[in-house]
Amino acid sequence: MFYFSSMVLIISVVLVSLPLITSQYPKSDRENLSPFECGFDPKNTSRTPFSLQFFLIAVIFLIFDVEVALLLPMPLIMASFNTTNTLLLIILFMFILLLGLYYEWLNGALNWTI
Repeated sequence: MFYFSSMVLIISVVLVSLPLITSQYPKSDRENLSPFECGFDPKNTSRTPFSLQFFLIAVIFLIFDVEVALLLPMPLIMASFNTTNTLLLIILFMFILLLGLYYEWLNGALNWTI
């Protein structure tokens, strides 16, 4: 038991220290030390207007990203439950999502204008 725990400790120490020993630290300059977030200049004022178009596209992306997470297990659900009811549920879910996408398209939220 002692042999196993000492081996685990040695392997852990080697794996933690190996990147520290082998890595080459880049030279730190003003650009590398400054924060960077989503293309905003950190040296400017923080009260610059935020693009509403960018926000809408990000929200639409999140909605459809969650949609993919909800649709991935559907084949497994269809295999274990009543196929007709599950298929109707999937069709209703897709119809609601496509209706929302069509609404966003008609309102011009998908037109990327600068």
